[in-house]
Amino acid sequence: MAEGRIRKIIHVDMDAFYASVEQRDDPSLKGKPVAVGYPEKRGVVAAASYEARQFGVRSALPSTTALRKCPDLIFRPPRFHVYKAVSRQIHEIFADYTPLIEPLSLDEAYLDVTENLRGIATASATAKEIRARILAETGLTASAGISYCKFIAKLASDFRKPNGQYVVPPEMGEAFVEALPVTKFYGVGPVTAAKMHSLGIQTGADLRTQPLEVLQRHFGKSGPWYYEIARGRDERPVRPDRERKSSGSETTFSEDLVEPLRIEQGVLAIADDVWAWCERTGARGRTVTVKIKWADFQQATRSQSFPLPVDGRTKLHEASLGLIRSVFPPPKGVRLVGVTLSNFAVASVANDLLSDDVPMAAVQ
Repeated sequence: MAEGRIRKIIHVDMDAFYASVEQRDDPSLKGKPVAVGYPEKRGVVAAASYEARQFGVRSALPSTTALRKCPDLIFRPPRFHVYKAVSRQIHEIFADYTPLIEPLSLDEAYLDVTENLRGIATASATAKEIRARILAETGLTASAGISYCKFIAKLASDFRKPNGQYVVPPEMGEAFVEALPVTKFYGVGPVTAAKMHSLGIQTGADLRTQPLEVLQRHFGKSGPWYYEIARGRDERPVRPDRERKSSGSETTFSEDLVEPLRIEQGVLAIADDVWAWCERTGARGRTVTVKIKWADFQQATRSQSFPLPVDGRTKLHEASLGLIRSVFPPPKGVRLVGVTLSNFAVASVANDLLSDDVPMAAVQ
């Protein structure tokens, strides 16, 4: 990367993290298709090894579908306490190179190494050393994207997966973005991508041709963001104090439920998970949201905001029950419920990357 005021940003992304940990800890799984999750009828794949991905197995895929695609698929139950412990190891390695670390999840983070602690001349060499240390100390591989901004660094980390790295220097940033389909852009989900496609926007190059006012008209507050990234521009800093905006959990029932009492029991169990995180971090939020996924996979949400933060498990229970009861009697079976607490009152305590804020497995 060029010297001077140009930033040096690395996006480190572990390779098939959960599944790779399982293969590391059980050598008999090496080279075999592995899925983290439960093979039960209502189970969902949380992660898949690269061997499984060759058959089209991906995270969030129903377990039954995954087994149809790959009959030899081996399921392993998730061990989040192990994944979090490994993630801590990895972040300790990051801290040897820079204090500017912005975690995105257990298995990925941005690093600003413009002035790295070890005095390594280039970001590429820094990323190579970090990846080598991760392999030596954890037995796992990582990929990295290196660029002058966060948006492009994250895109670049996919280019040499697994166990590789890719550099996009400033002079190549705009061309790099232009060549990619918008479906590859971080932050452009299926709904937004479909809307872009309806406007004739298929690639970064297509996006770049759109005037700012057109993007604002169709995408609102996101319009200026799309305008900037189409030109390879992203001035967001790497923020080690990135605020946690919400904490939530959800569960998929072993069968579609219509009995209000059983649905309420599921909601209360999830609310307990959320409150356990609040107790551990000290975070308190004012907005409670309940998510419902129906048997036909349609989704609904119900939210309630309070003048003061929710200050106890009982109040979270009451709010969650009030929200789920607003859809009773359920018009169809309930497949999944979730509870989220947001609108935090104390942002500084909401940066606990290694929390238990993960979707629960199917309730048996």
